[in-house]
Amino acid sequence: MIDTHRPQHLIKEYDSDTSAFVDNEVPEALPHHIEPSFTASNNPISTTMDVDAQQVEPISSDESLDFTEGVSQIITPSQSKPTSPSTTAEIDQEELAARLEKELGSTQDFTKLFEERIATENSYEAGKNTHLMWGSRTDVGCVRSHNEDSYLVRTPLFCVSDGMGGHAAGEVASSITVNTVARMMPSSPDAALLGHAIEAANTAVIEAAKNGLGKPGMGCTCTCAYFENDVMAIAHVGDSRAYLLHEGALIRITHDHSYVEELVEAGQITADEARVHPQRSVITRALGSDPNMYADHFTLNVSAGDRIILCSDGLSGMIYDRDIEDIAVASKTPQMCADNLVDAALAAGGSDNVTVIVVDVVDDGRLAETRAHHRMIATRIISASIIALILTLGIGFWSVKHSVYLGIKDEAVAIYTGIPDDFLGLELNWLEDETSVLISDLPEDTQKRLEAGIELTSIEEAQDTVSAYREQIDTRKAEELSRQNEISNAVEQPIDPNAQIPAEAIAAADGAVTN
Repeated sequence: MIDTHRPQHLIKEYDSDTSAFVDNEVPEALPHHIEPSFTASNNPISTTMDVDAQQVEPISSDESLDFTEGVSQIITPSQSKPTSPSTTAEIDQEELAARLEKELGSTQDFTKLFEERIATENSYEAGKNTHLMWGSRTDVGCVRSHNEDSYLVRTPLFCVSDGMGGHAAGEVASSITVNTVARMMPSSPDAALLGHAIEAANTAVIEAAKNGLGKPGMGCTCTCAYFENDVMAIAHVGDSRAYLLHEGALIRITHDHSYVEELVEAGQITADEARVHPQRSVITRALGSDPNMYADHFTLNVSAGDRIILCSDGLSGMIYDRDIEDIAVASKTPQMCADNLVDAALAAGGSDNVTVIVVDVVDDGRLAETRAHHRMIATRIISASIIALILTLGIGFWSVKHSVYLGIKDEAVAIYTGIPDDFLGLELNWLEDETSVLISDLPEDTQKRLEAGIELTSIEEAQDTVSAYREQIDTRKAEELSRQNEISNAVEQPIDPNAQIPAEAIAAADGAVTN
């Protein structure tokens, strides 16, 4: 939501040229900040601590501390040497925890994450899983003597933090930030919870500075991304950036919390003018200064083939977005992309520390969902087919079992249940009853019909039909016997030569002779 009624007041702004937070009046023409998702009154991690900007002093040039060794942000266990917290920025975990618990009742944990994070003066980390492929690189640059950036790779969470405040300050703030974000990372792409993690990191940085860790006025930016299938959660504070490369087009998806960004949005200067503006280093929102600071947060849908870039302003301040786009499109792998982007920033002058994380979405989960959907449809079709087949077979079996027909058994009429057919060699009929009605006693047409099977509706109808056959046969035989008797009687009588023989008798006699 856009705040269209931003009041005029003094804001704490960090100036990296002087390594201090300064009071600046917000001009009338400044554009508006994005409102927080909650107010300070209901922020579970809000605190009443204040940072006295008058105590913040620029780092003098005669300080001779060497932070190439002993700083937790840039040291791995195998490289560390015995050091003292009084002479370096190494975090004495036990001492700090005891002091915070005693003085403030704090349970803040500053455990270092060596396993998940590689952050040296010039380091990289790459990897992949079934859903993501990533690459990263950080470099001290061509001007700075030490690297104040920190970054976190704990899949599916990625984070870039750009420290501010000079020696023993910026790197401590950024290190505390990535540690806190890692501890409080959500278990799902919940942008609000990711924003709370950054806000908790802000509280941790303020507590650490107040209790002697680092220096008063130290601060940092933070940009985080959390991935799960086709959803990406983003939380962001400061001028570190997140870009999305989708189908060859690069889109900046975060808003810089800087003075020049507000001037650009107000139309007072152009983006090109902002790159050389004398106040381009003024940050209007950062971790470490305001206990009520809030993080911008939102979620986006991503798809397979998308490339996400998280970077400190050491990249975006040295090369144009169009150059970032060209390099991102041309680079085959995330690690190659991170290397090429850092190299481009160094070639452009490398005036600041440069940190880049590149994440490719390999599988957004949609393919698996599609396959699962197809499997579900196929399962339903197969199940429906099996059920239909079972029903068909059941209905067919019931129909066969209750069908009746007349057929032939041993040259006689027989009653069958079923149908006069077979299935895969299996006869689909059963003999119910044999009769004494011979096929030879029936008319030729009836014999042919019996060979094919005469379908009837019931056993009773079949028995009645057989009885009808038997009666027909008996009737015909009786008639034939009667005719034969008449002929025999006619033959046995004396023949009167003068008598006329009836035509019927002559025909009957001829028939009898023929038979």
